[in-house]
Amino acid sequence: MAEGNGSGPQQPAGKRPTGPGVKMSRNLVSWLVILGLAMLLLSVLSRNWPPYQEISISKFDEWVRDDQVQLVRIKEDGMIEGRRKEPEAPDLPLQFRVSYPPGAIDNDFLNKIVEAVRKGGGDVKYEKQNQYVLVLLSMLPWILIFGLIWFFIFRQLRSANGPGGMLGNFGRSRHRVTPKEHTNVTFADVAGIEEAKDEVQEIIEFLKAPKKFQRLGGRIPRGILLVGAPGCGKTLLAKAIAGEADVPFFSISGSDFVEMFVGVGASRVRDLFKQAKENSPCIIFLDEIDAVGRRRGASFGGGGHDEREQTLNAILVEMDGFETNSQIIVIAATNRGDVLDPALIRPGRFDRQVYVGLPDLQGRYEILKVHMRKIKLGPTVDIRRCARVTPMFSGAELAAMVNEAALIATMENKEFVDQDDLEEARDKIRWGRAKKSSVVDDRDRRITAYHEAGHALIQALEKDADPLHKVSIIPRGPTGGATFSLPERDRMVYTKSYLLATMRVMFGGRIAEQVFFSEISSGAAADIKQATEIARNMVREWGMGETVGFVYYGDADATGAMFDLGMREYSDKTAEMIDGEIKHILDGAYETARRMIMENRDKVETIAKSLLTLETITGDEVNALIRGESVQRSGVSDLLAGIAEPTTGMARPVRIDPKPHAEPGSGPLPQPG
Repeated sequence: MAEGNGSGPQQPAGKRPTGPGVKMSRNLVSWLVILGLAMLLLSVLSRNWPPYQEISISKFDEWVRDDQVQLVRIKEDGMIEGRRKEPEAPDLPLQFRVSYPPGAIDNDFLNKIVEAVRKGGGDVKYEKQNQYVLVLLSMLPWILIFGLIWFFIFRQLRSANGPGGMLGNFGRSRHRVTPKEHTNVTFADVAGIEEAKDEVQEIIEFLKAPKKFQRLGGRIPRGILLVGAPGCGKTLLAKAIAGEADVPFFSISGSDFVEMFVGVGASRVRDLFKQAKENSPCIIFLDEIDAVGRRRGASFGGGGHDEREQTLNAILVEMDGFETNSQIIVIAATNRGDVLDPALIRPGRFDRQVYVGLPDLQGRYEILKVHMRKIKLGPTVDIRRCARVTPMFSGAELAAMVNEAALIATMENKEFVDQDDLEEARDKIRWGRAKKSSVVDDRDRRITAYHEAGHALIQALEKDADPLHKVSIIPRGPTGGATFSLPERDRMVYTKSYLLATMRVMFGGRIAEQVFFSEISSGAAADIKQATEIARNMVREWGMGETVGFVYYGDADATGAMFDLGMREYSDKTAEMIDGEIKHILDGAYETARRMIMENRDKVETIAKSLLTLETITGDEVNALIRGESVQRSGVSDLLAGIAEPTTGMARPVRIDPKPHAEPGSGPLPQPG
């Protein structure tokens, strides 16, 4: 990345420069104040040590007459304090203070007391009280209280918040500033989203050479909205834009604007844009913009004075106030673009939306190459194969897979990462860790084996389904076994023949249980759920029903879906037709799958027995068993991906294969639109 020579922010926002002299001076003043308060407190306490005991005026007169008083102090306000001679009785007080009602002592009485004390060899002193000391003593408690408040609260808040004072920090933006000298992410670190990179290329050119666009009167988009699933690289793309353009990068999350105090979010928005204008050209990145940018008036709890709406209004005003040559680009990211306020995404604000979706086969290959730069790879690693067996994986999941493979190889004391480690990491990321020590009941283990054998047979025989990759009865995560497919390509659309073949694969497990055990289990719950979802989408949304026809009967739009009141836009008779059509599709797929199992019953049994012996067999070995060939293995240690020592069971009811037909990461079928 090229070194910048422009003026970027020299220090994080909200910090003020502090030199050694200023710091030492403030500390010196603080210590002097504390020392003075401590000395004053000690002087006051020392005046009353040891403590005086209150005595009555009659007792005082008795002690004077008996010559027991050594010292008498008569104060200006008439108070009398004294000290007795060494008492014969140790229980009598040494120092005393005479307590008397107002007006009980006059000058004649005092004169008599003075004469009697001096006659008995005692001493009499007259003290004048210092008025300043009296005032200071009366104010001492308040001085101590406010001093502690200033030192422990106000001073700390002022030093932490800068010029804003005690409450100034609430209105200051909590963004993080990355100077252009430290924005070390470039397009070389971003892979798998080439179309998105091409679409933001002109933003980089504008930040580098704004006059190039002003020459013909064009205006660069003020805001870019990155929309896509989590983990697809939206934040990384924003950082790469700043790195390529060599400009400062202001980043803040949408939730950082909202505080418990009303109006704080709007204040932080104004502070953020103010600092961005002072450091232009720059990029402002608002992550998770849907936290404050949701559609106004679309919820029961929001009103015109809602804090979130005030924050949104401030963002709208600030973005609309940009000048054409302000050289500030606002980039926002969200995975809920359907809930954003229309005023936020209108032309002039976020007037360009860039979709950052899941990577395709080539994109996954490029992402894996980026993440494997720092990993020691073995000669058996095939990056193309890794990209092929990870459909519907996001960039974050691919990065986690590579990291998990490195950890697995490290724990096994290998010198490098091989293909087996990568496939085990893939299964672990999507399905969970293999339960090699689980104790499974023998009957449950046999049911699982025949269940997976039914899936595997139909997966291998169906020409319209994805090719079979491997089948395993090793418990992994919540599953008791799984049948993995290996898609030949990324599917953008789903044909009716593919959907019907997929449903037949799902029904293979339940049918095999019923044929070989004359019993059914709960292990097919997820199969039934996903098959029903596919059939419902075929009829209601994709127009594949023969009776219902080419009509959309799906859910309401995004706005209406917020108020899910159970309403539908078709009659009860139409609902009965839809239910009947769904049942017809499912029954047809079930009968076809049952016929295939019955015609190949011996092959299902062969596959199941091989699973009971080897626990994991590959797709090629399943095809060999279907052709009547034998599988030669010297032992379990020779298994390929996902092989483990034979497990002996589970102590709880088994949940067999919630998605036995699917490749890990295939996920649910995409919805239209």
